[in-house]
Amino acid sequence: MNFLPTITTTEGSDWLTKVKEADDLGIEKVAVFPTCLDSDQRREMYLQLEKSSIKKIPFVHIRGDMELWEIEYFIKKFNTVIFNVHSSRQYDMNPELIKYKEIICVENHDGYIEKDLKNFGGACLDFAHMENEIMLSRVEEKVYFDILKRYPIKCNHISAIKDKIKVDNREISYDSHHLDELSELDYLKRYPLEFFSNHCAIELENSLKRQLEAIDYIKELLSFRDELIKKIF
Repeated sequence: MNFLPTITTTEGSDWLTKVKEADDLGIEKVAVFPTCLDSDQRREMYLQLEKSSIKKIPFVHIRGDMELWEIEYFIKKFNTVIFNVHSSRQYDMNPELIKYKEIICVENHDGYIEKDLKNFGGACLDFAHMENEIMLSRVEEKVYFDILKRYPIKCNHISAIKDKIKVDNREISYDSHHLDELSELDYLKRYPLEFFSNHCAIELENSLKRQLEAIDYIKELLSFRDELIKKIF
Protein backbone atom coordinates (compact mmCIF):
# COMPACT_ATOMS: atom_id res chain seq x y z
CA MET A 1 0.00 0.00 0.00
CA ASN A 2 1.21 3.46 -0.91
CA PHE A 3 -0.62 6.60 0.15
CA LEU A 4 -0.34 9.86 -1.80
CA PRO A 5 -1.18 13.41 -0.72
CA THR A 6 -3.41 14.80 -3.43
CA ILE A 7 -3.89 18.08 -5.23
CA THR A 8 -7.65 18.24 -5.72
CA THR A 9 -9.70 20.77 -7.66
CA THR A 10 -13.17 20.51 -6.13
CA GLU A 11 -14.95 23.71 -5.12
CA GLY A 12 -13.46 23.84 -1.63
CA SER A 13 -9.91 23.11 -2.77
CA ASP A 14 -7.37 25.74 -3.87
CA TRP A 15 -5.07 23.74 -6.14
CA LEU A 16 -2.53 26.53 -6.62
CA THR A 17 -2.10 26.93 -2.87
CA LYS A 18 -1.48 23.19 -2.64
CA VAL A 19 1.18 23.35 -5.36
CA LYS A 20 2.93 26.13 -3.43
CA GLU A 21 2.55 24.13 -0.21
CA ALA A 22 4.25 21.17 -1.89
CA ASP A 23 7.20 23.49 -2.53
CA ASP A 24 7.24 24.67 1.09
CA LEU A 25 7.15 21.09 2.40
CA GLY A 26 9.58 19.73 -0.19
CA ILE A 27 7.03 17.20 -1.44
CA GLU A 28 8.14 15.51 -4.65
CA LYS A 29 5.39 12.90 -5.17
CA VAL A 30 1.62 13.49 -5.21
CA ALA A 31 -1.58 12.42 -6.91
CA VAL A 32 -3.37 15.04 -9.01
CA PHE A 33 -7.12 15.36 -9.63
CA PRO A 34 -7.66 18.08 -12.29
CA THR A 35 -11.24 16.92 -12.83
CA CYS A 36 -13.01 20.18 -11.95
CA LEU A 37 -10.91 22.35 -14.26
CA ASP A 38 -11.68 23.27 -17.85
CA SER A 39 -9.09 22.91 -20.60
CA ASP A 40 -7.47 26.34 -20.12
CA GLN A 41 -7.36 25.94 -16.35
CA ARG A 42 -5.73 22.55 -16.72
CA ARG A 43 -3.02 24.00 -18.96
CA GLU A 44 -2.28 26.57 -16.27
CA MET A 45 -2.12 23.82 -13.64
CA TYR A 46 0.36 21.84 -15.74
CA LEU A 47 2.62 24.89 -16.07
CA GLN A 48 2.57 25.45 -12.32
CA LEU A 49 3.28 21.76 -11.63
CA GLU A 50 6.35 21.94 -13.89
CA LYS A 51 7.67 24.90 -11.87
CA SER A 52 7.14 23.15 -8.53
CA SER A 53 9.12 20.68 -6.42
CA ILE A 54 6.88 17.87 -7.67
CA LYS A 55 8.79 15.29 -9.68
CA LYS A 56 6.43 12.31 -9.82
CA ILE A 57 2.65 12.01 -10.13
CA PRO A 58 1.99 8.26 -10.12
CA PHE A 59 -1.81 8.61 -10.14
CA VAL A 60 -4.08 11.09 -11.98
CA HIS A 61 -7.87 11.35 -11.89
CA ILE A 62 -8.83 12.30 -15.44
CA ARG A 63 -11.99 13.66 -17.01
CA GLY A 64 -13.67 11.74 -19.78
CA ASP A 65 -13.39 14.74 -22.11
CA MET A 66 -9.64 15.19 -21.72
CA GLU A 67 -7.50 15.09 -24.83
CA LEU A 68 -5.07 12.30 -25.60
CA TRP A 69 -2.04 14.60 -25.27
CA GLU A 70 -2.90 15.19 -21.60
CA ILE A 71 -2.60 11.50 -20.76
CA GLU A 72 0.69 11.27 -22.63
CA TYR A 73 1.94 14.46 -20.99
CA PHE A 74 1.55 12.99 -17.51
CA ILE A 75 3.15 9.71 -18.52
CA LYS A 76 6.19 11.37 -20.08
CA LYS A 77 6.63 14.36 -17.76
CA PHE A 78 5.64 12.91 -14.38
CA ASN A 79 5.95 9.13 -14.80
CA THR A 80 2.24 8.55 -14.25
CA VAL A 81 1.41 4.84 -14.20
CA ILE A 82 -2.32 4.77 -13.41
CA PHE A 83 -5.37 6.92 -14.20
CA ASN A 84 -8.97 6.77 -13.13
CA VAL A 85 -12.13 8.03 -14.75
CA HIS A 86 -15.84 8.12 -13.94
CA SER A 87 -18.01 5.51 -15.59
CA SER A 88 -19.85 6.13 -18.84
CA ARG A 89 -23.06 6.05 -16.78
CA GLN A 90 -22.03 9.50 -15.53
CA TYR A 91 -19.99 11.10 -18.32
CA ASP A 92 -19.13 10.37 -21.92
CA MET A 93 -15.52 9.54 -22.67
CA ASN A 94 -13.26 10.73 -25.47
CA PRO A 95 -12.81 7.54 -27.55
CA GLU A 96 -9.16 8.44 -28.22
CA LEU A 97 -8.36 7.73 -24.56
CA ILE A 98 -9.15 4.04 -25.09
CA LYS A 99 -5.60 3.78 -26.41
CA TYR A 100 -4.55 3.71 -22.74
CA LYS A 101 -7.43 1.60 -21.42
CA GLU A 102 -5.07 -0.86 -19.68
CA ILE A 103 -3.91 1.85 -17.28
CA ILE A 104 -7.28 3.57 -16.90
CA CYS A 105 -9.48 2.36 -14.04
CA VAL A 106 -13.16 3.10 -13.44
CA GLU A 107 -14.31 4.74 -10.22
CA ASN A 108 -17.34 3.35 -8.41
CA HIS A 109 -20.62 5.24 -8.56
CA ASP A 110 -23.76 3.63 -7.14
CA GLY A 111 -21.78 0.43 -7.05
CA TYR A 112 -20.27 -1.23 -10.07
CA ILE A 113 -21.81 -3.02 -12.98
CA GLU A 114 -20.00 -5.34 -15.37
CA LYS A 115 -20.26 -2.82 -18.21
CA ASP A 116 -18.33 -0.23 -16.17
CA LEU A 117 -15.22 -2.34 -15.85
CA LYS A 118 -14.92 -4.87 -18.63
CA ASN A 119 -13.25 -2.59 -21.20
CA PHE A 120 -10.74 -0.98 -18.84
CA GLY A 121 -7.71 -1.88 -16.77
CA GLY A 122 -9.47 -2.43 -13.47
CA ALA A 123 -11.26 -0.75 -10.61
CA CYS A 124 -10.55 2.52 -8.86
CA LEU A 125 -12.19 1.88 -5.51
CA ASP A 126 -13.34 5.02 -3.74
CA PHE A 127 -13.74 3.81 -0.16
CA ALA A 128 -15.89 6.73 0.99
CA HIS A 129 -18.27 6.35 -1.96
CA MET A 130 -18.61 2.66 -1.17
CA GLU A 131 -19.17 3.25 2.55
CA ASN A 132 -21.70 5.98 1.84
CA GLU A 133 -23.67 3.86 -0.63
CA ILE A 134 -23.78 0.94 1.79
CA MET A 135 -24.82 3.19 4.71
CA LEU A 136 -27.63 4.68 2.63
CA SER A 137 -28.70 1.20 1.45
CA ARG A 138 -28.18 2.17 -2.16
CA VAL A 139 -26.00 -0.87 -2.83
CA GLU A 140 -25.59 -4.09 -0.87
CA GLU A 141 -22.13 -4.75 0.52
CA LYS A 142 -22.18 -8.27 -0.93
CA VAL A 143 -22.82 -6.91 -4.43
CA TYR A 144 -19.83 -4.60 -4.11
CA PHE A 145 -17.55 -7.28 -2.73
CA ASP A 146 -18.54 -9.87 -5.34
CA ILE A 147 -17.60 -7.70 -8.29
CA LEU A 148 -14.41 -6.42 -6.64
CA LYS A 149 -13.24 -10.01 -6.34
CA ARG A 150 -13.43 -10.34 -10.12
CA TYR A 151 -11.54 -7.22 -11.16
CA PRO A 152 -8.14 -5.90 -10.06
CA ILE A 153 -8.20 -2.89 -7.76
CA LYS A 154 -5.36 -0.78 -9.11
CA CYS A 155 -6.00 2.55 -7.36
CA ASN A 156 -8.07 4.08 -4.57
CA HIS A 157 -9.59 7.32 -3.37
CA ILE A 158 -9.81 7.92 0.38
CA SER A 159 -12.07 10.60 1.87
CA ALA A 160 -13.88 11.20 5.16
CA ILE A 161 -17.08 9.64 6.49
CA LYS A 162 -19.09 11.87 8.83
CA ASP A 163 -21.09 10.52 11.76
CA LYS A 164 -24.12 12.58 10.72
CA ILE A 165 -25.81 12.77 7.37
CA LYS A 166 -25.31 15.98 5.38
CA VAL A 167 -27.47 17.58 2.70
CA ASP A 168 -25.87 19.44 -0.20
CA ASN A 169 -27.87 20.53 -3.27
CA ARG A 170 -30.59 18.05 -2.24
CA GLU A 171 -28.03 15.23 -2.18
CA ILE A 172 -27.80 13.38 1.12
CA SER A 173 -24.55 11.66 2.07
CA TYR A 174 -22.12 10.74 4.79
CA ASP A 175 -18.96 11.04 2.71
CA SER A 176 -17.02 14.27 2.49
CA HIS A 177 -13.91 15.68 0.84
CA HIS A 178 -13.17 17.69 3.96
CA LEU A 179 -11.70 16.07 7.06
CA ASP A 180 -12.48 17.54 10.48
CA GLU A 181 -11.41 14.70 12.77
CA LEU A 182 -8.96 11.90 12.01
CA SER A 183 -11.54 9.49 13.42
CA GLU A 184 -13.58 10.14 10.26
CA LEU A 185 -11.19 7.68 8.62
CA ASP A 186 -11.90 4.86 11.09
CA TYR A 187 -14.41 3.27 8.69
CA LEU A 188 -11.44 2.00 6.67
CA LYS A 189 -10.90 -0.69 9.31
CA ARG A 190 -13.94 -2.52 7.96
CA TYR A 191 -12.41 -3.31 4.61
CA PRO A 192 -10.04 -6.12 3.59
CA LEU A 193 -6.41 -5.12 3.16
CA GLU A 194 -6.50 -6.50 -0.38
CA PHE A 195 -8.91 -3.67 -1.28
CA PHE A 196 -6.03 -1.20 -0.77
CA SER A 197 -3.85 -0.75 -3.84
CA ASN A 198 -0.36 0.61 -4.41
CA HIS A 199 -1.88 3.96 -5.38
CA CYS A 200 -4.14 5.29 -2.62
CA ALA A 201 -4.92 8.98 -3.14
CA ILE A 202 -6.05 11.07 -0.19
CA GLU A 203 -9.00 12.86 -1.81
CA LEU A 204 -9.37 15.70 0.66
CA GLU A 205 -9.68 19.46 0.25
CA ASN A 206 -7.55 19.85 3.38
CA SER A 207 -3.98 21.11 3.18
CA LEU A 208 -1.22 18.72 2.17
CA LYS A 209 0.13 18.95 5.73
CA ARG A 210 -3.21 17.72 7.06
CA GLN A 211 -3.28 15.00 4.40
CA LEU A 212 0.13 13.78 5.56
CA GLU A 213 -1.28 13.56 9.10
CA ALA A 214 -4.18 11.54 7.69
CA ILE A 215 -1.74 9.20 5.93
CA ASP A 216 0.14 8.54 9.19
CA TYR A 217 -3.18 7.88 10.93
CA ILE A 218 -4.36 5.45 8.24
CA LYS A 219 -1.07 3.56 8.28
CA GLU A 220 -1.29 3.14 12.05
CA LEU A 221 -4.96 2.17 11.78
CA LEU A 222 -4.32 -0.55 9.21
CA SER A 223 -1.06 -1.71 10.78
CA PHE A 224 -2.78 -2.25 14.14
CA ARG A 225 -5.57 -4.22 12.47
CA ASP A 226 -3.10 -6.30 10.47
CA GLU A 227 -1.18 -7.17 13.63
CA LEU A 228 -4.44 -8.08 15.39
CA ILE A 229 -5.42 -10.42 12.54
CA LYS A 230 -2.01 -12.13 12.69
CA LYS A 231 -2.41 -12.72 16.43
CA ILE A 232 -5.86 -14.24 15.98
CA PHE A 233 -4.83 -16.57 13.18
